[in-house]
Amino acid sequence: MSGAPLRIAVFGPESTGKTTLAQTLAAHFGEPWSQEFVRAYWDSHDGKVGPADLDAIARGQIANEEAAAQAARRVMFCDTELLTCVLYDDLLFPGACPEWVRAEADKRARGFALYLLCGTDLPFEPDPQRCFATPEEREMCRQLWRDTLVIRGLPFVEINGTGEERAAKAITAVDELIRTRS
Repeated sequence: MSGAPLRIAVFGPESTGKTTLAQTLAAHFGEPWSQEFVRAYWDSHDGKVGPADLDAIARGQIANEEAAAQAARRVMFCDTELLTCVLYDDLLFPGACPEWVRAEADKRARGFALYLLCGTDLPFEPDPQRCFATPEEREMCRQLWRDTLVIRGLPFVEINGTGEERAAKAITAVDELIRTRS
């Protein structure tokens, strides 16, 4: 395989095992992963995040992704990506998402070789950064994230089950992608 590394987005709403899966995939393939920027941003701002922060959060997310891409040889994994920033901007701060973020999210989404859509079948783990805990809210988010991929015609594989089942399904999907792109 030659050229730019394949970008894989670990995608889905909160508490769906994205970080664990991104770390697992990175370790399995010996490749880098980009961390979700907003988590560190939230912590560094004492949990006070509002509409004025959306620009900085998007720029930080992009920077994390680009740093991982620079370090990658064949493939890199993103624990979330800019489409997720847009989805949360719209859910939490309606009308506040900067237009450049929305446009850049759509542009960057086409650069991902695969989205691994994490299902909401894992138990919800409370966290001060999470806010959609009820089964109804989780289903609404799952459908919203899935619709986001379908509407854009982006390639994705749904990842469900236990941690081990999720990892095995994701590894198989990435292996197939690497094989077809080699």
